[in-house]
Amino acid sequence: MDIFNQGRSRLSSSSSVDLAGVFPPIVTPFDNNEDLYLDKLRFNVGMWKNKNFRGYTVLGSNGEFQYLTIEEKVRIVETVKNEDPAKTIIVGAGHESTKLTKKYVSLLAEAGGDLALIYTPCFYRGSMSPSAFIHHFTAIADESPIPIILYNVPGNTGLDLPIECVITLAEHDNIVGIKESGGNVVRIGSIAHRTKHLDFQILAGSASFMISSYSVGAVGTVAALANVMGDEVCQLHDSINAKMDCLGLQHKLIAPNTAVTATFGVAGLKFVCDNVGLYGGPSRSPILPLNDLQKGKLSSIMAEVGVSCTY
Repeated sequence: MDIFNQGRSRLSSSSSVDLAGVFPPIVTPFDNNEDLYLDKLRFNVGMWKNKNFRGYTVLGSNGEFQYLTIEEKVRIVETVKNEDPAKTIIVGAGHESTKLTKKYVSLLAEAGGDLALIYTPCFYRGSMSPSAFIHHFTAIADESPIPIILYNVPGNTGLDLPIECVITLAEHDNIVGIKESGGNVVRIGSIAHRTKHLDFQILAGSASFMISSYSVGAVGTVAALANVMGDEVCQLHDSINAKMDCLGLQHKLIAPNTAVTATFGVAGLKFVCDNVGLYGGPSRSPILPLNDLQKGKLSSIMAEVGVSCTY
């Protein structure tokens, strides 16, 4: 599935991009030495390619992108693209510096990325003024060979990309949307309303608030839970768009989604992957594997939604 209509080039205006759908932020497999395990990545993509996903988010927060070298990132994107070339690949290409982000976007686009997801730089938080954000994202978008998606993830960065910055950046032809992971529905609705005259799209950053996000203007989702409950997340997406009664399904997904994100993190998500026929494996240090108590609690939560986990 090509997001670019009528064979247009990859450097394209936002009018050629459609982000409606589910884009799981896929886990990055490592072996017991914490080295890349690309054979297991190919295996996982082989399992996911039959799901009704619009594409994949590669090198996102659940992909441990901060722990990877740029060479590893390139290999991961190439591997996913080769294994499932029909699907759209959103690549996490952000870095704290504008210069390196531009370099990463270029390299990951060449490796097969279709869109670049760029998080808000946050280490020098006191210097991250609205002007600094606008300069950062504009400079990246000006040179990027692929469209840019802003990434607002306050749980990780400790800050929100100001709404006024989002509205200004949405005017850029090569900035096509935003992934909103904070769950602030008022914010999502405000952005949707103030960009409705533009081809600017919003992705819900969690399966826990899909209905509320879609109701105020989101068109798709990047949800960690889709790694392990992809059918259910896709069903919820389709049901919302079909205006079906799906509140029960939304409620069903909240507890397991919270478990594999905020509560138990990437290690928890990988533990569940190992239990549903995928490869999760270890995370890179300093992320530790779950202990038996944590595994027991997570297993109980997943059992309530029909997912059996053993340890």
